[in-house]
Amino acid sequence: METIQDLTFYLPPIIIAIGGIVVMMVDAYTKKAVTAYWLSVGFLFVALAVSINDLFRPEGEIFYGLVVHGGTASFGSMLVLLGTFFCVVLCKEYFISIKHHMAEVYSMIMFATVGMLLLTTSNNLVSVFLGIETMSIALYVLAGVIKQEKKSIEAALKYFLLGAFSTGFFLYGIALLYGAAGSTSLEAIGQVTNPGLIYWAGVSLLLVGFFFKISAVPFHMWTPDVYQGSPTTITAYMSTASKTAVVVALILILGRAFPHIQSEWSSVLSVIAVLTMVLGNLVAIVQDSVKRMLAYSSIAHVGYILVGLAAGTAAAYDAVLFYLLAYTIMNVGAFGVVAYYERQKGLDFSLVENYRGLGYKQPLLGVLLSIFLFSLAGIPPFAGFIGKYLVFVAAINEGMIGLVVLGVLASAASVYYYLRVMVHLYMKEAETETEIEQPGAIYKYTLLFLAVLTVYFGIQFSGVTELLMGF
Repeated sequence: METIQDLTFYLPPIIIAIGGIVVMMVDAYTKKAVTAYWLSVGFLFVALAVSINDLFRPEGEIFYGLVVHGGTASFGSMLVLLGTFFCVVLCKEYFISIKHHMAEVYSMIMFATVGMLLLTTSNNLVSVFLGIETMSIALYVLAGVIKQEKKSIEAALKYFLLGAFSTGFFLYGIALLYGAAGSTSLEAIGQVTNPGLIYWAGVSLLLVGFFFKISAVPFHMWTPDVYQGSPTTITAYMSTASKTAVVVALILILGRAFPHIQSEWSSVLSVIAVLTMVLGNLVAIVQDSVKRMLAYSSIAHVGYILVGLAAGTAAAYDAVLFYLLAYTIMNVGAFGVVAYYERQKGLDFSLVENYRGLGYKQPLLGVLLSIFLFSLAGIPPFAGFIGKYLVFVAAINEGMIGLVVLGVLASAASVYYYLRVMVHLYMKEAETETEIEQPGAIYKYTLLFLAVLTVYFGIQFSGVTELLMGF
């Protein structure tokens, strides 16, 4: 009876897992990618609705303490499903336009999402490891799903090799922490009162594994090549849903397993945050490829998130969760517009210089891209500004003024490369005339909805912050 009750608290991952199996069977027996697409959208919508309802349930543990529900875990699950839903909605038109619409894309996304949902709700290092591996293996396949493209295969191979390398660190860290605490439960690890060398080595290796997964400097080397080589809508999925899942898992681990050593890991996170913000923004400035620019931009945003994690308070964790909401919306939107431009024939629209005059050829898409880029730069009144503001205020309240000053300066530097795209969109004339196809209604209105959310959460953000404070 208790197991059945536990299942009712764990419906979103169950729904997505069933959806993944159904989509896989549809692919095996019918080979109809459009059917697989609509089934995926349907299952994701239902799971998203259930996860939103779970936000208002009390926090608790299920499955003998392996998994938690409610509070941070439920909000993280909702964010993962939100990002996945919008990415999948954009997938069909994009993959049809590049003539690689395959049903297996949707089944792999569903299975990767199951791993992400396990990550956001884990209360045990074993379930964390299962979530990371389930997510990662599916993402390796998605990165190289276009087998005819050399850059796609290269992206998958680099992602697999470095991902497997980071998994070794992570697993060895779990083993050492088990040796130090006698358990892999987060609460049991949090009760270690006399940490020794094995314990500190385990903590270090565990954090290295997480830094690889969220592409923090100096563990970021895989990110630009993988983001550039993967299909663009899949890149949007990697940069939002997977990053959200890992960050939420890190919040749960820091808050439950390592609260008594906060001063130690806070110092480490602060150093990594500075390196990530500075290098991410500086390298993004010199990029000619829009996708590589957004890849380094995503690395810089990890730095801002680490500022909040370094603060280590409940208010800081709430700020990070709001930042993840804003980041998911604006980054999926930005990659969605880039995917639209990329699929046009003629010029190589992955290059910034070929965006000349595109803002006038497709005015709506130009305006939407501008909104997303302004938000990513942290300019009011968009959601990205509120996310950075909340994170920086939480760090200031903990006396991390120097870290915040560096964060603000890094964010100011990012304005250059975001505005550079808009300068080409509106202030430079195209050297070659090219035909621009109209986006489909679903594609266009999805991006428009994301832009509306970006503006809405930049103005009416109090509802989300009050919800987070209630956790």
